[in-house]
Amino acid sequence: MAERTLSAWAVVTARGGSKSIPLKNLVSLGGRPLLDYGVRAAQASGSCRRIICSTDHDAIAARARELGTEVDRRPAELAGDEASSNAVVGDLLDRLAADAAPLPDVIVLIQPTSPFLLPSHVSAVIDRLAGDPTANSAHTVVQCTHHNHAWNQREIVGGHARFLFAEQRKEGYNKQRKPKLYTLGNLIAVRTVAMRASGSLYAEPSATVEISRPHEFDLDVAADIPLAEAIIAAGLVDLSHLDPAAPSRDTKTIG
Repeated sequence: MAERTLSAWAVVTARGGSKSIPLKNLVSLGGRPLLDYGVRAAQASGSCRRIICSTDHDAIAARARELGTEVDRRPAELAGDEASSNAVVGDLLDRLAADAAPLPDVIVLIQPTSPFLLPSHVSAVIDRLAGDPTANSAHTVVQCTHHNHAWNQREIVGGHARFLFAEQRKEGYNKQRKPKLYTLGNLIAVRTVAMRASGSLYAEPSATVEISRPHEFDLDVAADIPLAEAIIAAGLVDLSHLDPAAPSRDTKTIG
């Protein structure tokens, strides 16, 4: 593989508050904290010069340091339910820029709720940007299933369901007649300049990297934990990157 021409940092967004699962980012999955999965994938990719965990919680910060990442203690106003990833990453970049710190070409957003992220996915989105100078961001996608296709979506009005795209569904009544649609896979990478200019991780135009199921799995509520455990037990995902040699680089706290 040719040497990458873009420098990249990974930002792991891991706040302490969660209403669906208390302290979700440290919940045990496969015998290890959920936080480990995305961090280890980013480390094993060899694509990110720095990996920074953004958190407001002492226990998450401690685990991040054990894993060998840097820690950014995000402002209190970005620790609540309404705080977006755009705001968290934007604030981090603004504070670093204010200190005249050099910034990377690309920021990769690592979300701990995507435990089946692979090192190759991290490398792929960065390489996608390197190969397409017209793209301001790149994200993984997975093809939408027939059952969840937009043309099958319904809304409930007055206690009765109706199709949102009734006319299209008449034509696309089976999966062969429906256009291919895609949902978010498990991560996004954005050019730092484009992120700061637009305020969005999905700076357009956004290139794509298609991945396979179940790597797009999102652990959101407590009922998702046994499903994720079953995927692991069935050997449907390669998690060999979770047990690397102990990181040797120094770690530090930002801010």
